[in-house]
Amino acid sequence: MRTICLYFEIHQVIHLKRYRFFDIGSDHYYYDDYANEHSINDVAERSYIPALTALIEMAKANNGYFKVALSISGVALEQLEIHAPAVVDLLHQLNDTGCCEFLSEPYSHGLSSLANEDCFREEVMRMSNKIKQMFGKMPKVFRNSSLIYSDEIGAVVASMGFKGMLTEGAKHILGWKSPHYVYNCNMAPNLKLLLRDYKLSDDISLRFSNSDWSEYPLFADKYIGWIDSLPQEEQVINIFMELSALGMLQPLSSNILEFLKALPACAKERGITFSTPTEIITKLKPVATLDAAYPVSWVDEERDTGCWLGNVMQREAFNKLYSVADRILLCNDRRIKQDWDYLQASNNFRFMTTRNTGVYLNRGIYESPYDAFTNYMNILGDFLSRVNSLFPEDIDNEELNSLLTTIHNQGIEIEVLHKELDKLSVEKEKPAKKVAKPKKEKETKVAEKPATEKKAKPAAKKKTTVKSKE
Repeated sequence: MRTICLYFEIHQVIHLKRYRFFDIGSDHYYYDDYANEHSINDVAERSYIPALTALIEMAKANNGYFKVALSISGVALEQLEIHAPAVVDLLHQLNDTGCCEFLSEPYSHGLSSLANEDCFREEVMRMSNKIKQMFGKMPKVFRNSSLIYSDEIGAVVASMGFKGMLTEGAKHILGWKSPHYVYNCNMAPNLKLLLRDYKLSDDISLRFSNSDWSEYPLFADKYIGWIDSLPQEEQVINIFMELSALGMLQPLSSNILEFLKALPACAKERGITFSTPTEIITKLKPVATLDAAYPVSWVDEERDTGCWLGNVMQREAFNKLYSVADRILLCNDRRIKQDWDYLQASNNFRFMTTRNTGVYLNRGIYESPYDAFTNYMNILGDFLSRVNSLFPEDIDNEELNSLLTTIHNQGIEIEVLHKELDKLSVEKEKPAKKVAKPKKEKETKVAEKPATEKKAKPAAKKKTTVKSKE
């Protein structure tokens, strides 16, 4: 039976303020609070609240037939908790329907998977624990920032215990293959991959309200008809997009939510179901191995990482930032940790792109990519000096790496010892339970003997007293 995997991403840009060279060393606060509060309230009112409300209605109205998946970056969740708690309440309501699966992703929505494995692991597990704390389940499926994936990244993700991962169904890695199957990672065969159908996804997120589009206007029955017309052996249709597409990229006046609400009924008529990523990777076996020697993403026509690392400015900023990654792992300063998360966010590097994509890019306060680079490097200069001040300057990265290795090995030893203690405690409990019953029997027998002996003793005394009288 053919099934649709519908997934939405929630991420919020953290706006940096205008930071000049002479602010370095004197001003350690880098953010435009007004812009952050205004932007998240705007997207919450225009997109998140009406879109999540619609998803909740769809889940309740279809009695478990409709299912959806969501992932939220840690930095977005922090902003929602502060400025738009109504969105968090709706997320809990959607979770309570039992028709939504929450996936894990890097906490910062950054590019650590391309730079530092230890940093990547730390923030992924931090985000997973946050999801479990909020929604009650540890995520089993992972999606990287902007669906970035490669063979090496897949191997790292698999080693963290994830069973599946979402990525882009890019032509240059698929070739003649179709994205409508389950694949597995080249370096970790146990990791199953779900590939985004970028055409069907972009038809909703990018082209739905475009009156110049040849398929405009798009109705739900027509859209489901496209899916139904696919070859019968192609069983998985992965439709992935940002949640903000519903209300921001495609305004509510375009009836985008009415289109979405009509999808389950139209799909049911054609015998098409909805499934969560975990349900798909549990039921279906991979048909082939996916080879991705170089990272792919869902951004731009090239579907690569060039929008973040395509020019000299971006690579300079990227390398400078991650040059202190090992020191950050040793750091316990909460303020620096938070700044680290916000400065890692991929949009900081996206603003520096010089690639002409033909799509409008809102750079915020920046007039050009060079302006974005200058402002970010000023902030980064102050941040790096703060990080380096926590450690003696004569400590080089090799010494830090050896220290990190020692700490990592000690952590592994502690985990092994904890497991051994758990095993020993279990082994001690088992024999105690077996011996428990016979012990009670002995205790009852011992308790009975003294009672009989006490009765016998007085009788003996009477006999002796009678003899003495005689």
